[in-house]
Amino acid sequence: MSDTNSETSPVTQTQPPQNGKERSKSTEEKEIPREPALTCKDINIKTELECLVKLLDGKITKDEEVAIEELHQYLIEDEGSWALGDNFLVFVQRVLREQTFSPDTRIHMIRTLAYAALKDDVIIILHQDRRDHTLMNFGYDIEKHTPEEQQAWAMFMCNLFEHVSPSEWLLYISEWEYMGQTISNIRVTTKVAVHCILSNCPALKNTGTMMLYNIAIKEVKTVVFDDVAIELAMAILQFFQSSPNEDQIFRACKALVRFLEVSPDVAAIIQMIGPHPKQFSGKSERVDDLIKIISCKVPA
Repeated sequence: MSDTNSETSPVTQTQPPQNGKERSKSTEEKEIPREPALTCKDINIKTELECLVKLLDGKITKDEEVAIEELHQYLIEDEGSWALGDNFLVFVQRVLREQTFSPDTRIHMIRTLAYAALKDDVIIILHQDRRDHTLMNFGYDIEKHTPEEQQAWAMFMCNLFEHVSPSEWLLYISEWEYMGQTISNIRVTTKVAVHCILSNCPALKNTGTMMLYNIAIKEVKTVVFDDVAIELAMAILQFFQSSPNEDQIFRACKALVRFLEVSPDVAAIIQMIGPHPKQFSGKSERVDDLIKIISCKVPA
Protein backbone atom coordinates (compact mmCIF):
# COMPACT_ATOMS: atom_id res chain seq x y z
CA MET A 1 0.00 0.00 0.00
CA SER A 2 1.26 3.46 -0.86
CA ASP A 3 2.41 5.57 2.08
CA THR A 4 2.83 9.21 1.16
CA ASN A 5 2.64 10.71 4.63
CA SER A 6 5.30 8.72 6.40
CA GLU A 7 8.46 6.87 5.57
CA THR A 8 9.57 3.64 7.13
CA SER A 9 13.19 3.09 7.94
CA PRO A 10 14.53 -0.43 7.32
CA VAL A 11 15.76 -0.63 10.89
CA THR A 12 13.97 0.20 14.09
CA GLN A 13 16.29 0.21 17.08
CA THR A 14 15.34 1.07 20.63
CA GLN A 15 18.19 2.10 22.88
CA PRO A 16 18.02 1.26 26.59
CA PRO A 17 17.32 4.23 28.87
CA GLN A 18 20.36 5.91 30.33
CA ASN A 19 19.87 7.68 33.66
CA GLY A 20 16.13 7.54 33.07
CA LYS A 21 16.37 9.06 29.60
CA GLU A 22 16.84 7.66 26.13
CA ARG A 23 20.09 8.57 24.46
CA SER A 24 19.72 10.85 21.48
CA LYS A 25 20.54 9.54 18.02
CA SER A 26 23.34 12.08 17.63
CA THR A 27 24.91 10.86 20.88
CA GLU A 28 24.70 7.27 19.69
CA GLU A 29 26.38 8.15 16.40
CA LYS A 30 29.25 9.82 18.24
CA GLU A 31 29.76 6.84 20.52
CA ILE A 32 29.68 4.14 17.84
CA PRO A 33 32.36 4.59 15.15
CA ARG A 34 30.92 4.17 11.68
CA GLU A 35 32.87 2.72 8.78
CA PRO A 36 33.29 5.66 6.39
CA ALA A 37 31.33 5.59 3.16
CA LEU A 38 32.89 5.99 -0.27
CA THR A 39 31.79 9.24 -1.87
CA CYS A 40 32.50 11.48 -4.87
CA LYS A 41 33.82 14.81 -3.59
CA ASP A 42 35.49 16.12 -6.73
CA ILE A 43 32.82 18.75 -7.36
CA ASN A 44 33.59 22.43 -7.88
CA ILE A 45 30.33 23.81 -6.57
CA LYS A 46 31.01 27.40 -7.65
CA THR A 47 31.54 26.27 -11.23
CA GLU A 48 28.47 24.03 -11.14
CA LEU A 49 26.25 26.83 -9.87
CA GLU A 50 27.65 29.36 -12.34
CA CYS A 51 26.97 27.00 -15.24
CA LEU A 52 23.50 26.23 -13.91
CA VAL A 53 22.58 29.90 -13.56
CA LYS A 54 23.83 30.65 -17.08
CA LEU A 55 21.83 27.80 -18.60
CA LEU A 56 18.68 28.80 -16.70
CA ASP A 57 18.92 32.49 -17.60
CA GLY A 58 15.67 33.69 -19.14
CA LYS A 59 13.97 30.31 -18.74
CA ILE A 60 12.73 30.38 -15.16
CA THR A 61 10.18 32.33 -13.15
CA LYS A 62 10.88 34.94 -10.48
CA ASP A 63 10.10 32.38 -7.78
CA GLU A 64 12.59 29.98 -9.34
CA GLU A 65 15.21 32.71 -9.43
CA VAL A 66 14.67 33.01 -5.69
CA ALA A 67 15.20 29.24 -5.39
CA ILE A 68 18.57 29.60 -7.13
CA GLU A 69 19.52 32.38 -4.71
CA GLU A 70 18.53 30.15 -1.80
CA LEU A 71 20.62 27.33 -3.25
CA HIS A 72 23.59 29.69 -3.40
CA GLN A 73 23.06 30.61 0.25
CA TYR A 74 22.93 26.95 1.22
CA LEU A 75 25.93 25.70 -0.74
CA ILE A 76 28.26 28.71 -1.06
CA GLU A 77 27.44 30.83 1.97
CA ASP A 78 27.06 27.68 4.08
CA GLU A 79 23.64 28.56 5.41
CA GLY A 80 21.63 25.62 6.69
CA SER A 81 19.18 23.75 4.49
CA TRP A 82 16.49 25.88 6.13
CA ALA A 83 17.53 28.52 3.56
CA LEU A 84 15.72 26.51 0.87
CA GLY A 85 12.04 27.30 0.43
CA ASP A 86 9.21 24.78 0.56
CA ASN A 87 8.92 24.76 -3.24
CA PHE A 88 12.59 24.05 -3.91
CA LEU A 89 11.94 20.48 -5.04
CA VAL A 90 9.12 21.66 -7.30
CA PHE A 91 11.75 23.74 -9.09
CA VAL A 92 14.14 20.77 -9.18
CA GLN A 93 11.46 18.54 -10.67
CA ARG A 94 10.74 21.03 -13.45
CA VAL A 95 14.41 21.18 -14.40
CA LEU A 96 14.76 17.40 -14.30
CA ARG A 97 11.60 16.57 -16.20
CA GLU A 98 10.69 19.35 -18.62
CA GLN A 99 12.26 18.93 -22.03
CA THR A 100 12.55 22.70 -22.44
CA PHE A 101 15.71 22.39 -20.34
CA SER A 102 18.83 20.95 -21.96
CA PRO A 103 20.63 17.81 -20.75
CA ASP A 104 23.52 20.05 -19.66
CA THR A 105 21.13 21.97 -17.41
CA ARG A 106 20.00 18.74 -15.78
CA ILE A 107 23.59 17.55 -15.38
CA HIS A 108 24.64 20.72 -13.54
CA MET A 109 21.50 20.58 -11.40
CA ILE A 110 22.19 16.97 -10.43
CA ARG A 111 25.88 17.63 -9.73
CA THR A 112 24.79 20.52 -7.53
CA LEU A 113 22.51 18.12 -5.66
CA ALA A 114 25.44 15.69 -5.40
CA TYR A 115 27.43 18.37 -3.60
CA ALA A 116 24.48 19.11 -1.32
CA ALA A 117 24.28 15.38 -0.54
CA LEU A 118 27.59 15.67 1.30
CA LYS A 119 26.10 18.11 3.82
CA ASP A 120 24.80 16.68 7.08
CA ASP A 121 21.46 18.50 6.92
CA VAL A 122 20.49 17.37 3.41
CA ILE A 123 18.04 14.99 5.09
CA ILE A 124 15.68 17.95 5.55
CA ILE A 125 15.46 18.31 1.77
CA LEU A 126 14.91 14.58 1.36
CA HIS A 127 12.04 14.57 3.83
CA GLN A 128 10.35 17.32 1.82
CA ASP A 129 10.11 14.80 -1.01
CA ARG A 130 8.00 12.26 0.86
CA ARG A 131 4.83 13.23 -1.02
CA ASP A 132 5.92 13.63 -4.65
CA HIS A 133 9.02 11.36 -4.67
CA THR A 134 10.63 13.66 -7.24
CA LEU A 135 14.14 12.38 -6.61
CA MET A 136 13.50 8.66 -6.41
CA ASN A 137 11.15 8.64 -9.40
CA PHE A 138 13.91 10.24 -11.47
CA GLY A 139 16.34 7.63 -10.15
CA TYR A 140 13.97 4.81 -11.06
CA ASP A 141 14.13 6.00 -14.68
CA ILE A 142 17.93 5.99 -14.72
CA GLU A 143 18.26 3.96 -17.92
CA LYS A 144 16.18 6.58 -19.77
CA HIS A 145 18.59 9.42 -19.04
CA THR A 146 21.68 10.42 -21.01
CA PRO A 147 24.98 8.76 -19.98
CA GLU A 148 26.20 12.01 -18.44
CA GLU A 149 22.96 12.43 -16.48
CA GLN A 150 23.30 8.85 -15.26
CA GLN A 151 26.84 9.51 -14.05
CA ALA A 152 25.75 12.63 -12.19
CA TRP A 153 22.78 10.82 -10.64
CA ALA A 154 24.92 7.90 -9.49
CA MET A 155 27.25 10.42 -7.86
CA PHE A 156 24.30 12.05 -6.08
CA MET A 157 23.00 8.77 -4.67
CA CYS A 158 26.48 7.61 -3.71
CA ASN A 159 27.12 10.84 -1.81
CA LEU A 160 23.93 10.42 0.20
CA PHE A 161 25.75 7.65 2.08
CA GLU A 162 28.11 10.24 3.59
CA HIS A 163 25.92 10.77 6.66
CA VAL A 164 23.76 8.38 8.66
CA SER A 165 20.29 9.86 8.15
CA PRO A 166 20.47 10.31 4.35
CA SER A 167 21.97 6.83 3.97
CA GLU A 168 19.05 5.40 5.93
CA TRP A 169 16.65 7.39 3.74
CA LEU A 170 18.05 5.58 0.70
CA LEU A 171 16.94 2.29 2.25
CA TYR A 172 13.43 3.26 3.40
CA ILE A 173 10.87 0.58 2.57
CA SER A 174 7.64 2.62 2.37
CA GLU A 175 6.05 2.03 -1.03
CA TRP A 176 4.27 4.16 -3.63
CA GLU A 177 2.99 3.69 -7.16
CA TYR A 178 4.96 5.02 -10.11
CA MET A 179 4.36 4.24 -13.78
CA GLY A 180 2.34 1.16 -12.87
CA GLN A 181 5.04 -0.17 -10.53
CA THR A 182 5.15 -0.40 -6.75
CA ILE A 183 8.51 1.00 -5.71
CA SER A 184 10.33 2.23 -2.62
CA ASN A 185 13.56 4.01 -1.80
CA ILE A 186 15.41 0.75 -1.22
CA ARG A 187 14.15 -0.64 -4.53
CA VAL A 188 15.31 2.44 -6.43
CA THR A 189 18.68 2.42 -4.68
CA THR A 190 19.09 -1.23 -5.64
CA LYS A 191 18.07 -0.60 -9.24
CA VAL A 192 20.55 2.26 -9.62
CA ALA A 193 23.39 0.23 -8.09
CA VAL A 194 22.71 -2.74 -10.38
CA HIS A 195 22.37 -0.53 -13.44
CA CYS A 196 25.69 1.12 -12.68
CA ILE A 197 27.83 -1.95 -12.04
CA LEU A 198 26.49 -3.68 -15.16
CA SER A 199 26.97 -0.61 -17.34
CA ASN A 200 29.58 -0.46 -20.10
CA CYS A 201 30.52 3.01 -18.87
CA PRO A 202 33.69 2.84 -16.69
CA ALA A 203 32.63 5.84 -14.58
CA LEU A 204 29.20 4.35 -13.85
CA LYS A 205 30.70 0.97 -13.10
CA ASN A 206 33.11 2.51 -10.62
CA THR A 207 30.46 4.57 -8.83
CA GLY A 208 28.22 1.51 -8.77
CA THR A 209 30.83 -0.48 -6.84
CA MET A 210 31.11 2.42 -4.41
CA MET A 211 27.36 2.23 -3.87
CA LEU A 212 27.59 -1.54 -3.34
CA TYR A 213 30.25 -1.02 -0.71
CA ASN A 214 28.17 1.66 1.01
CA ILE A 215 25.09 -0.55 1.08
CA ALA A 216 27.15 -3.42 2.46
CA ILE A 217 28.46 -1.45 5.44
CA LYS A 218 24.94 -0.48 6.51
CA GLU A 219 23.35 -2.42 9.35
CA VAL A 220 20.07 -3.44 7.76
CA LYS A 221 17.95 -6.35 8.96
CA THR A 222 14.66 -6.77 7.12
CA VAL A 223 12.98 -9.34 4.91
CA VAL A 224 13.09 -6.79 2.11
CA PHE A 225 16.85 -6.50 2.42
CA ASP A 226 17.13 -10.27 2.13
CA ASP A 227 15.64 -10.01 -1.36
CA VAL A 228 17.84 -7.03 -2.16
CA ALA A 229 20.95 -8.94 -1.08
CA ILE A 230 20.11 -11.73 -3.53
CA GLU A 231 19.53 -9.30 -6.40
CA LEU A 232 22.76 -7.44 -5.72
CA ALA A 233 24.74 -10.66 -5.32
CA MET A 234 23.56 -11.88 -8.72
CA ALA A 235 24.59 -8.56 -10.26
CA ILE A 236 28.01 -8.79 -8.62
CA LEU A 237 28.62 -12.23 -10.12
CA GLN A 238 27.81 -10.85 -13.56
CA PHE A 239 30.01 -7.84 -12.84
CA PHE A 240 32.94 -10.17 -12.03
CA GLN A 241 33.04 -11.13 -15.72
CA SER A 242 33.87 -7.56 -16.78
CA SER A 243 37.58 -7.40 -15.82
CA PRO A 244 37.19 -5.07 -12.81
CA ASN A 245 40.17 -3.37 -11.18
CA GLU A 246 41.42 -4.10 -7.66
CA ASP A 247 39.42 -1.34 -5.96
CA GLN A 248 36.23 -2.54 -7.61
CA ILE A 249 36.94 -6.18 -6.77
CA PHE A 250 37.53 -5.26 -3.14
CA ARG A 251 34.26 -3.31 -2.91
CA ALA A 252 32.28 -6.08 -4.60
CA CYS A 253 33.80 -8.79 -2.41
CA LYS A 254 33.16 -6.68 0.67
CA ALA A 255 29.52 -6.51 -0.40
CA LEU A 256 29.36 -10.26 -1.05
CA VAL A 257 30.67 -10.98 2.44
CA ARG A 258 27.90 -8.82 3.87
CA PHE A 259 25.20 -10.33 1.66
CA LEU A 260 26.27 -13.83 2.68
CA GLU A 261 25.56 -12.79 6.26
CA VAL A 262 22.17 -11.34 5.35
CA SER A 263 20.72 -14.08 3.15
CA PRO A 264 21.32 -17.85 3.28
CA ASP A 265 20.43 -18.02 -0.43
CA VAL A 266 23.44 -15.99 -1.55
CA ALA A 267 25.85 -18.90 -1.00
CA ALA A 268 23.76 -21.16 -3.22
CA ILE A 269 23.62 -18.48 -5.91
CA ILE A 270 27.41 -18.14 -5.94
CA GLN A 271 27.76 -21.92 -6.29
CA MET A 272 25.15 -22.25 -9.02
CA ILE A 273 25.86 -19.15 -11.09
CA GLY A 274 29.49 -18.20 -10.41
CA PRO A 275 32.12 -17.17 -11.04
CA HIS A 276 33.55 -17.72 -7.59
CA PRO A 277 35.57 -14.67 -6.47
CA LYS A 278 38.52 -17.00 -5.87
CA GLN A 279 39.51 -16.20 -9.45
CA PHE A 280 40.76 -12.87 -8.08
CA SER A 281 43.14 -14.45 -5.56
CA GLY A 282 46.47 -12.67 -5.54
CA LYS A 283 45.08 -9.28 -6.55
CA SER A 284 45.92 -7.85 -3.14
CA GLU A 285 46.11 -8.84 0.49
CA ARG A 286 42.81 -7.19 1.35
CA VAL A 287 41.04 -8.96 -1.51
CA ASP A 288 42.57 -12.29 -0.45
CA ASP A 289 41.28 -11.75 3.09
CA LEU A 290 37.73 -11.28 1.81
CA ILE A 291 37.99 -14.28 -0.53
CA LYS A 292 38.99 -16.44 2.44
CA ILE A 293 35.85 -15.36 4.29
CA ILE A 294 33.68 -16.06 1.25
CA SER A 295 35.35 -19.43 0.63
CA CYS A 296 34.58 -20.56 4.18
CA LYS A 297 30.88 -20.27 3.35
CA VAL A 298 31.10 -21.09 -0.35
CA PRO A 299 33.88 -23.57 -1.16
CA ALA A 300 35.35 -22.97 -4.61
